[in-house]
Amino acid sequence: MTETAAKPGVVPMRKPVSTWSTAAWLRRAPLLPALLFTVLVTQIPFLLTVFYSFQSWNLVRPGSRHFVGLRNYVDVFADSQFRVALINTVVLTVVCVLVAMLLGLGLAILLDRQFLGRGVVRTLLITPFLILPAAGALLWKTTMFDPTYGLLNFVFGGDTDWLSEFPLASVMAQIVWQWTPFMMLLILAGLQAQSKEVLEAAAVDGAGRWRTFISITLPQLSRYLQLAILLGAIYIVNSFDAIFLMTQGGPGTASTNLPYYIYQRAFEGFDIGQSSAMGVIVVILTLIVATFALRLMFRTFGISGEVK
Repeated sequence: MTETAAKPGVVPMRKPVSTWSTAAWLRRAPLLPALLFTVLVTQIPFLLTVFYSFQSWNLVRPGSRHFVGLRNYVDVFADSQFRVALINTVVLTVVCVLVAMLLGLGLAILLDRQFLGRGVVRTLLITPFLILPAAGALLWKTTMFDPTYGLLNFVFGGDTDWLSEFPLASVMAQIVWQWTPFMMLLILAGLQAQSKEVLEAAAVDGAGRWRTFISITLPQLSRYLQLAILLGAIYIVNSFDAIFLMTQGGPGTASTNLPYYIYQRAFEGFDIGQSSAMGVIVVILTLIVATFALRLMFRTFGISGEVK
């Protein structure tokens, strides 16, 4: 039997499992209360929602609760109003995210320049994002879209009932106003992170502003634009306050999205079974989108998913 002699000056690397585990748990111990709270307020209600989704249970019919298997899910996909709410949710999310991103890009480019009072202008532009969504919805409903005293009719000189004639577009306008500052801040951070030497070199080489923006600034902003789109989509797809306070999903289902339709079935129709099935479907779709979004974001920022 031969023994391998250790090389001089080389210390064998050994990681005691018990010591590493103890140190890891000690580092994570302050986060345990937050983790337990998150499990209590999110995972346990979700498990109950999954359980109720297999039950036929309407609160206005006492004693009607019984197990129905997957019938609630079949009824949900056969529901035409659910499909309308799904389409409205997709349209609302896509339009609001793209318009807010374009407006945020324009405002960020303006704020990246030096001018007198830039700090005041930046503060004023951020203000809509600091207002509570419910307060912002009521503000737009009463001061902008009111058919008698609204600012839009005062400016255009008409008597249009905007919330009745253009319900989804009115909700989109309020959401875009609320989320444009968020997009602006992310894109402005990307503009201020780009190298000034590269911009100066492009100017020396004779590149104009448009060529510099297309060839240098826009590639630099790509990761920030993707991050803004992903985060904006995750938040806007769950919009409820604006629809509830401005249009109540109407007229009919013209401005109903999935969160509001689930609310209607649960708290106005008292159908716990089908509303729970809708909630589970929405959570599954959201998890799929969120997983794709996180992978894209990690790949964009060069973050490895493997622990080394």
